[in-house]
Formats: sequence, structure tokens, C-alpha cells
Amino acid sequence: MACRENLLVTVPTDRISSEIYWKTDADVTNAVNAIYTYLDGGNLLYWDGLTDIGHFNTTGSSFAPVDQGVADAQNANFSEYYNNYYKGIHAVNYLLENVDRVTIVDTTLVNSRKGEARALRAYFYIRLVNFFGAVPLVTKSITISEGNLLTRTDVSAIYDFISTELDAAAVLMPVSQSDKGRLTKGAAYALKARAMLYAGRYAESATAAKAVMDLGKYSLYPTFKTLFSYAAENNVEVIMDKEFTKDVYSNAVFSNMAPASIASAVAQVVPAAGMADEFEMANGLPITDATSGYDAYNAYSNRDPRLHYTIYTPGDTLVNNKVYNSIPGSGTADAIGGGNLYATTTGFNVRKYINAEDISTPGNCGINIILIRYAEVLLTYAEAKIEQNSIDQTVYDAINTVRQRGDVNMPALATGLTQAQLRAAVRHERIVELAFEGLHLFDIRRWRTAENVMPGPIKGMTYVKDGVLTTVVNNSFVRAFNPERDYLWAIPQQEIILNPNLTQNPNW
Repeated sequence: MACRENLLVTVPTDRISSEIYWKTDADVTNAVNAIYTYLDGGNLLYWDGLTDIGHFNTTGSSFAPVDQGVADAQNANFSEYYNNYYKGIHAVNYLLENVDRVTIVDTTLVNSRKGEARALRAYFYIRLVNFFGAVPLVTKSITISEGNLLTRTDVSAIYDFISTELDAAAVLMPVSQSDKGRLTKGAAYALKARAMLYAGRYAESATAAKAVMDLGKYSLYPTFKTLFSYAAENNVEVIMDKEFTKDVYSNAVFSNMAPASIASAVAQVVPAAGMADEFEMANGLPITDATSGYDAYNAYSNRDPRLHYTIYTPGDTLVNNKVYNSIPGSGTADAIGGGNLYATTTGFNVRKYINAEDISTPGNCGINIILIRYAEVLLTYAEAKIEQNSIDQTVYDAINTVRQRGDVNMPALATGLTQAQLRAAVRHERIVELAFEGLHLFDIRRWRTAENVMPGPIKGMTYVKDGVLTTVVNNSFVRAFNPERDYLWAIPQQEIILNPNLTQNPNW
């Protein structure tokens, strides 16, 4: 009876509790910072391995069954992505429910943080709806029992929410932020342009892309060759990225994507023939054109410069200043069939994000991963206008600006092209400009071309063997794509078990 009342009611000393946390503007900033960790990073480069332009180089990858069309709803990748994005969404919902408990000193700053959170939530929903289709739309913190009662929200309604959220976020955020990597008004507009393009809402997409263009803040970085280098981080083309720092918050993009001959890297994804063949000749003609000047005996010469800035082909100089030679029998660590289990199986390797600064610590990279850049916005604007058949000079200007970057300088498109010709042109530009940036998987889904370009064995480089042209073909790995199923991933089986109200996607 002599004890002090509530003696045993104490504040935890091993964690930050919600009872004492939401006090200052700094608390809001730190809470928003935590949400950024749920953004995609180096995993973006993996997604092109599930398309016609890339290939999962190691058969032990959990993505391999997806690539071969034999995955089931228990695939680890499905649950990993599903759970990660919903964790991010929960963090946003929790923040928005508590932010007004703070005694605000800087209203502009707190409003910006609210905008960042809402834009991040929209980002997570863009990913979810494109991977899984209709998913539960959750905009507040929920209990476990409430979670077990959720149902799937129609895709159209999710896109409505995304559009509204990004409009609201754009109002709250400034054009520029003092902190590198923090979302801005331009990022909100760019995300909306991407989302509405995916949704087939082309007028909204074009309007949002034009809003980015009209900000006057962004332009193309002059050299594509160095665009993905440390020296070019946070350049004028980057609209949204995920920031990394060696030793503190790093990624493993070098060890996961570089050629095997450099620092014993283990390339998870390698380019396929479909990627290399997509690049035009330097004169702007496709290699399939009989008048293009294409020489199959020198297949990778005199091509669109982006070919050698995007992927390694035999004869290219690696970042360790050695010559890349993946030709069978070459004796290098990169040679196909040369005994190195981690060597490329197609004869190509990814070049983007592979930097000399990471050779000594390949699993500890500080290179930022770009999530949206201005070139994508220009191509989104052009495609959205083309799909509306609202074709004018601005469409040509947008595409040609990308084609004629300083160290690319490809010929401008011919004038007077039809809608179908311009559609093909802008799709081509998206492939060669944005390869291995996590976009092509969603492009072939929304274009409904995956069923045509995916099935069959993996083809690689063409080289000269005993005077005869030989094309690498991996007949042991055959892709399949079921158009009645594979345009969406399965809702993770564990989610279906926990909540019977969640119906499964067709044919999974």
C-alpha cells in the first residue's frame, strides 16, 4: 500500500514507443524516411529477365519457374513483393493517422512529408496492381481480424485512387527538395503519367507527363554512357531514385549483374538476343532491313551507341579495362561453356550500373538506382498522344529528343508517319532506352505482346565458328507463356489461406 501508484507502468527503454514519438517535425521526417526503404532497388534489373530481352542466368533462381511458365502460387517472389509493398502501405497509413499529433513548427515541411508519403503509397499500389491486378485497397491501419476479411478492389478503382493521391501529393510537395532522393512535385506528376499509361487512360497520362515537362526542371543528361555512374548521381534527368551509400545502406548490383570475369561476380540476369537485335544500325535502320548495312560477321559494329552503353558484347572494354570475350573457347572467365558456372549463357552481360568503384566490394555498392527519369516521361508523353491519335510535332520532338542525346545522336524519325508506325517507333525507343530499368515487363503486359515474344528457347549472341555464323541457343531452358494466366502473377497462396475472401487470379 505504500508503493507509488503506477510504479510498474513504464516507457520501454529498448524501442521508440508511439506514446512518446509523435512530438516534433523531425519525428515526421524520420517516419517518412523509413517508408523509402520499401522502394524497389537493384531488384528492378531482375524483372527484364522475365521478358524477351533478358534471361535468368542461374537455373536455381526462384524466378526461373516464372520464366518457364511453371510457377505456382507458392513462388517466393510473389509473396516477397506482395508483402513488401503492403508493408510500405501500412507504414504510410500509420504515419498519416499520427502526423497531426505533432506540434508543427514548419507547416510547409510537414505538408511536404505528407505529400511524399501519399506519393509513396501510390507507388506501392502501382506495383501491386501491375503485378497482381485487383488487390485490396487499404488506406488505414487495420487489425488482423480486419485483414482476414479484406476483398479485392477493382483495378479501375485502384487507378482512381492512385490518380487522386498523386494529384494531392503534387500540391503538397515542392518542385525541389534540399535532401537528395526525396520525392518532389515532378515525381508525383511522373508517377501519375506512368500509372495512367499503364491504365490506358492516355489523356490523363499525356497531361501528367506534360506537367513534368512544363516544370522546366528536368532535361536529358548529355551522356548516356555515364548516366548510371557515380559521377552522374542526382543529375538533371533523375526524377525519382532510391539512394544508397556504401557501408551504410548498400546494394549488391555489381555482384548480381556484372560479368563473371570481374571480381567473381555472379550475373543473375543476362541480356538475350532480342535485346541486342533491337538496336538499330547507326543510320537508323533496323538490322532486318536489307539496305541497313548490317554485317552478321560483325554483328555488333556500327550500331546505335546505346547498344554498347547498355550491354556488353564481345570486344567491349570492361570497367577493369580488360576486353570482354564471351565467345566459346576464348579461355576467359566469361566464355560460354568454359567451365565457369557463373559465366553468361547468352554471350552478353548487363552494362548499366556496373562501375569500377565497386570492383573491390561488389556486394557493397553505393550507386543510386533510378526509378524514373526524364527520358521515360518524354516517351510516355509521346506514346499517350499516339494512342489517342493526337499526333503533332510535340510527339516527334519528344521521341527525337531521346534519340538525339549528345552521345547517342541517332537520326530523327521521318515525318508523316502513321499511327501504327509511330506506335512501333515509340515502343522500340522504350526498349532500347529503358532496358534493365524495370519497365519492359510491364510494357509487354500492357501491350499484350508477351504471348508472342516470350515462348521458346533462349537465344544469345551470333559469332563466327570455323568460318560459319553460329547463334547461341539454350535449348535446355525453354520459356512458356500462357496468355490465359501469365499476364498477372498469382495472389500468394498464403494470403488465400489466411483470408478465403481473396479470390485467386484465373488459372493459378
